[in-house]
Amino acid sequence: MSSRSLADTPWRPGSRVARLKASHSYGFVLILIAIVFVFTAVASDGNWADSTLLVLQAVTLAAALYTAGFARADSVVSVALVALAGICAVALVLFGGTVLEALVGILSGLITLATIVIVGIGIVDQGEPNIQSVTGAVCVYILFGLTFLFLYSVIAALGSGDFFAQGTDGTRSLRFYFSYITLATVGYGDYTAASDLGRTLAVVEALLGQLYLVTVLAAFVARARPRTPSS
Repeated sequence: MSSRSLADTPWRPGSRVARLKASHSYGFVLILIAIVFVFTAVASDGNWADSTLLVLQAVTLAAALYTAGFARADSVVSVALVALAGICAVALVLFGGTVLEALVGILSGLITLATIVIVGIGIVDQGEPNIQSVTGAVCVYILFGLTFLFLYSVIAALGSGDFFAQGTDGTRSLRFYFSYITLATVGYGDYTAASDLGRTLAVVEALLGQLYLVTVLAAFVARARPRTPSS
């Protein structure tokens, strides 16, 4: 079977070899994640921005599914995913409201988590440190920060009090900043979570950020070391 036909073969349980041979460059997925990253950082608050972000994330997940060999670019799953995101995005723009805003935030977080899982499976399928696995690992690290951003945003939307102890829920850009300095354990201290749930999530994010870098880096170094011939 040619590599082209493998690339067009939908994923099935146990089709690891097909996914390996069908995998495409994670560079395109990383570019899409970078677009989401920059848009999240610079876009002003508003339903239009939340809607645009949701659609961008759905496209990113569809690209990850294609890259890992789980689905064709024009598969029913990919088309349905983008269509669902589009419908929710339009509904938020037309009707607005706290409930819809929170639902879109939750859906954005779930899509981001799904992208992490799909990319993670693709990394494991590589079976060795290479440009694909390294690029995929970078994708996952950036997605961690976005996932916690959406969690913080949902808490800010549904919580009864201010999300930050400084007396504000903050803008999306501010929560984005808080998420990534927490993930990197920089800890400037200029903004801190006010609620027990917010502080707990911040601790989890900080631990995850450090443990991920240490374990992933250690795994890459261990696998990259030349093997000692058995006697």
